[in-house]
Amino acid sequence: MSVSAPGSGSGSAPCRFAHYFAICGLDAETGLEPDELAALYQWLEADRQGRSPDTTNAGENFEQSPLKRTFKSKVLAHFPENVEWNPFDQDAVNMLCMPKGLSFRTQADPREPCFHSFLITREDGSRTYGFVHTFYEEVTSPQICAAMQTLYQMHHAEHTPSGSASSSSSSSSSMDSLASSLDEAEVSSPGRGPARGVSPCGRCSGAYDATRDTLYVSKALCLITPMPFMHACRRFLSQLHRAVTASQPPPLPLESYIHNVLYEVPLPPPGRSLKFHSVYEPIRCQRPGPGELPLADFSLGEAFQLLGVENLVQLFTCVLLEMQILLYSQDYQRLMTVAEGITTLLFPFQWQHVYVPILPASLRHFLDAPVPYLMGLPSKEGTDRSKLELPQEANLCFVDIDNHCIELPEDFPQFPNKAELIQELSDVLLCFGLSPEGGAPLGPTPGHLRGRVLRDLVDDRKNGNLGGEALAVLERLQALATRAGVTAGPAGPPASPGKDGESEAGGRPPAGGGEEELRDAKLNVQLREVFANRFVAMFADYEAFVIQSAHDLESWLTNREQMHNFDKASFLSDQPEPYLPFLSRFIETQMFATFIDNKIMSQWEEKEPLLRVFDGRLEKARLYGARAPGLRTSGYQRCVTLRESAQAIEQRLMKIDHTAIHPHLLDMKIGQGKYQRGFFPKLQAEVLLSGPTNNKWSNRTATAQRRKDRHRQHSDHLGLDNDLKEKYMQEARSLGKSLRQPKLSDLSPAVIAQTNWKFVEGLLKECRMKTKRMLVEKMGKEAVELGHGEANITGLEENTLIASLCDLLERIWSHGLQVKQGKSALWSHLLHYQAREEKLELQAESPVSNGPERRKSETGVPMPFLRVSLIQDMRHIQNMSEIKTEVGRARAWIRLSLEKKLLSQHLKQLLSNQALTKKLYKRYAFLRCEDEKEQFLFHLLSLNAVDYFCFTSVFTTIVIPYRAVIIPIKKLSNAMTTSNPWICVSGELGDSGVMQIPKNVLEMTFDSAFRAHHTHISAVFKCQNLGKLTTVQLGHDNSGLLAKWLVDCVMVRNEITGHTYKFPCGRWLGKGVDDGSLERVLIGELVVPVGDEEAGKQCRTPPMQRSPTQARRISITSLSARGAKPTGAQIQEAIGEAVNNIVKHFHKPEKERGSLTILLCGENGLVCALEQFFHHSFKSARLFQKNVFVWDFVEKATACLETADQMGDLQGGAPEPLGLTCETFCRYVNAINSTSRNIGKDGKFQLLVCLGARDRLLPQWLPLLAECPLISRMYEEGALLRDRTTVSTLVGVLQTLHDFNITLESSLIKGIQL
Repeated sequence: MSVSAPGSGSGSAPCRFAHYFAICGLDAETGLEPDELAALYQWLEADRQGRSPDTTNAGENFEQSPLKRTFKSKVLAHFPENVEWNPFDQDAVNMLCMPKGLSFRTQADPREPCFHSFLITREDGSRTYGFVHTFYEEVTSPQICAAMQTLYQMHHAEHTPSGSASSSSSSSSSMDSLASSLDEAEVSSPGRGPARGVSPCGRCSGAYDATRDTLYVSKALCLITPMPFMHACRRFLSQLHRAVTASQPPPLPLESYIHNVLYEVPLPPPGRSLKFHSVYEPIRCQRPGPGELPLADFSLGEAFQLLGVENLVQLFTCVLLEMQILLYSQDYQRLMTVAEGITTLLFPFQWQHVYVPILPASLRHFLDAPVPYLMGLPSKEGTDRSKLELPQEANLCFVDIDNHCIELPEDFPQFPNKAELIQELSDVLLCFGLSPEGGAPLGPTPGHLRGRVLRDLVDDRKNGNLGGEALAVLERLQALATRAGVTAGPAGPPASPGKDGESEAGGRPPAGGGEEELRDAKLNVQLREVFANRFVAMFADYEAFVIQSAHDLESWLTNREQMHNFDKASFLSDQPEPYLPFLSRFIETQMFATFIDNKIMSQWEEKEPLLRVFDGRLEKARLYGARAPGLRTSGYQRCVTLRESAQAIEQRLMKIDHTAIHPHLLDMKIGQGKYQRGFFPKLQAEVLLSGPTNNKWSNRTATAQRRKDRHRQHSDHLGLDNDLKEKYMQEARSLGKSLRQPKLSDLSPAVIAQTNWKFVEGLLKECRMKTKRMLVEKMGKEAVELGHGEANITGLEENTLIASLCDLLERIWSHGLQVKQGKSALWSHLLHYQAREEKLELQAESPVSNGPERRKSETGVPMPFLRVSLIQDMRHIQNMSEIKTEVGRARAWIRLSLEKKLLSQHLKQLLSNQALTKKLYKRYAFLRCEDEKEQFLFHLLSLNAVDYFCFTSVFTTIVIPYRAVIIPIKKLSNAMTTSNPWICVSGELGDSGVMQIPKNVLEMTFDSAFRAHHTHISAVFKCQNLGKLTTVQLGHDNSGLLAKWLVDCVMVRNEITGHTYKFPCGRWLGKGVDDGSLERVLIGELVVPVGDEEAGKQCRTPPMQRSPTQARRISITSLSARGAKPTGAQIQEAIGEAVNNIVKHFHKPEKERGSLTILLCGENGLVCALEQFFHHSFKSARLFQKNVFVWDFVEKATACLETADQMGDLQGGAPEPLGLTCETFCRYVNAINSTSRNIGKDGKFQLLVCLGARDRLLPQWLPLLAECPLISRMYEEGALLRDRTTVSTLVGVLQTLHDFNITLESSLIKGIQL
């Protein structure tokens, strides 16, 4: 990402093209010094492997040939001395100019120059760019040559007796697994020229003889600029080097060109282009205007060629979701190209975390950082990815640039309209003649690589590592290679530099006319426009969801952490369904939060530049009506501004707006700046340390500075100190600014320890924020279901928060690992714990007690104990064949523990084995900081206050064992039955099917005095996950003498999650008793465990969904006997409430609606309310001493209506529709009566209401029953059914259900053909 505004974070920076020119290389006066950073790297490596760091010698590594070792480079000179707004960081510049230190070559080795770039992120987040041209210069100092000769002799002496030991000298070191700062095999041209060539005289690689060999050492020229003008800087440095190697001296001393670029070349103003002159050719550059995408000069075309479109879109998605991104390549410039390219595409968002495109070897410990990062790791030639040990991989996106492949994290959502986006990008690339799949690597040709492999084999033969058959194969390969023209012998002489002094090593030099630059710039802007267009489409209405809650900036900053700035739930409900998996996670990121913060702050301050451009584009889109506000569409709209954006750049580059002052002779001392071919001269400092004071644009700088000072005084006057503002802004973010960038300068072990301590504090803070957010959101939702306020969480959001908690736990468990084992640090720890506990279990030969057993609850539920066991929960997960990876198992285990309210308890138990924790973790690890660990477990314990179904609702295809217990009412009926009972359990995800319960599963439980307490039927069955349980169908076949059965309730428990559901019944099942039913549909509710002390102490919110109990269906007799009849008004209110609940159900997102059956048939459901309506003022309570049920009235009314219909009563006086309604009603009642199911009279009425609601017939049936002649005989005068106004009102209420498609559970309508 480019620095978006010229002056971001710098006092009077706006006007200078380049801030510094620096030269890095060998300081002949101090001689050869081992690389201190390499020594520190060894110290860190030793610490990582658990060895004593003191035993490693300080960088002296006699294992390797001195030509393969790294030596300390220094900044030999830099001009000017210092720039006030951008202090020169000598350590950082030296480290990034030569990430692997100095390297030496002889005339036998390839020495092509190469180019790479880097960036330094300052404390305030602003960036400085560096561009480096590295070449080899002959060593003229006899002392250095003699020192090298001595080192080689010491190395040779050490290795001569041991025969082939040298071949394994460095391979055994685990440091090879990452960018070894010690094996400088290919620094000259990372990933290009083979460094292992055998010298012409046949000596082994790395040999040096001062009498015969010419020694060369690497040197770097570096230009440091405030903006990423990569092409211009590359050409300037390349021409400087060319002037040194050319046969003729340059037209002017080199000081003239460097002075010119530092002091006389201004930055082009926004929207303008600039031409300035280097040694041989003019150089052009341009800068986008205020309404255009910010400057990005790194070739996106190259990034797409390196990875291919699909991989790049996947990487882009990972970056948007703030995962850990590790780029891996031998070539520094490739790392920069991909890193800068991908962050450029984020517009209007900005990467907010650690960003180090080239990670020096000494900062390797930063891979341990438990935070999101985007880092580039230089690889060593030939290093196998499988040997690369990374501290954490659970949430890592690993990008192997050289091999064009990418490894994605699990649970990875796709970018919206991914296929269409890939197609559009492919079309743009094809227009420029590039392949969407990615092209051949820009490094060595395949033949070159094959030659290198063959050379390795030749070396192996020399070392006696091949024999017999393998040798014969090699002979044939060599013969084939010779015929194909691939050399497998010594490397040829170094390639001669091309006209621009670059050869092919650093890529083709740009042509003088800038054709390639223009093409690159046009391709860059068109690819970026495609991505920007996606965000314009996705966030077209984002402003409508921004919550402006503060009146002034100060109060907003002070309360930032407590405030909700964006209405996430409403925003997501407004998006097309396919976008949700990605968007729900993206709006939780830091980059989105910062974007919204900037939007809110723009009320009081100048708009942040990226936001200004983005809002301008939204305005334009609205103006042209590209998208109607609030229109939910997932249709793909292609970008229409491609040509326009490319034309703007072309016009600027073809028609230059400004030309800088030409380089000119300076006032130099005679005899200095003398030309000596092949050597970069020692520059004359006096003329380069300061610039001219009279040129026109230095006055502009002063004016800009004055304007800035005035602006600062103005904001001070407003009363808000900038430091305070920055402090609040950073505290409002999840991790402090100090963690966002590693410091490159001071790398002592003390600083590393301090960094780790900051990580620990950051992780604890993140845990506090996450658990608090999960609690607040969840309680908010439960409060709504209890009738308070508005919901602000969706199932999608909840899932996102839980996924983010899983990610946090993985990061905590991977911090400070001694040795990494497997991709998931948490699962690895659990496996170690399991192995130890099972070993103890075997030794004791008794089941290991894994924590307290959970007792049965005091609801008198006779369920067998379900032991609370960390190991048992692990075994459940290990038995799930659906989960294939360690990361997946760890996440499943977290979800299961969270659902069982055992997460904190399980983790406490895991960490209680301190010997194991010490064995697995270093002293500074989060898990070994006692206070922080206690606080962390306490935060997790707070999650027990709410109910989660995050395991049940995610793993929907697994097979789960359920235990069903049928409890009879013993006092009033037989404890057992001679008939054959059956049961069918239904949940939100399906049903178990009808299961016959064998008679031999009767169980007896006893109370403490050993009196028989309960005799009940208990059975365990396995079936695919049913989700939250909703209904149980219970019945029997009425066989035998003791067929009548009075059932109190049915209990069903999920044996994995421990969730127990109670299905109250309180009714008879049997012919000739109650309503004659042989089967009943029971509605369930989740049982809250309150028996054990632990659960009693828990602070709980009410259950997530109050599942209504099925009250005993009260016949009219018992109702009147109790004298507790509800009034007409109460009944009408109950019907209104029941209908209202159903309407609310359909207004929720589909995946979060819960059970409709409960709302229809539950305690306060529609069936219950209508039953009360029909009971109201019923005339005859008993008929021939038998109870009368509502169904009796319905059957009589049907008979009456059918008779009336046959006699034509209805046809004559009633309109046609009423006759049709009468026919439909009778058909439904007869169909229910003729079903083979023995569901009893109340069951039949329930079925009639459910079918009437489903088929939108209830409002037609009510008036029909109210008009039935029978009504005056069966109902008293004041009955609700006889009051036309009431019936008419009720019809209106029931008609509101017509807007919804009611689908009934199969358990309700089984056997009914309508």
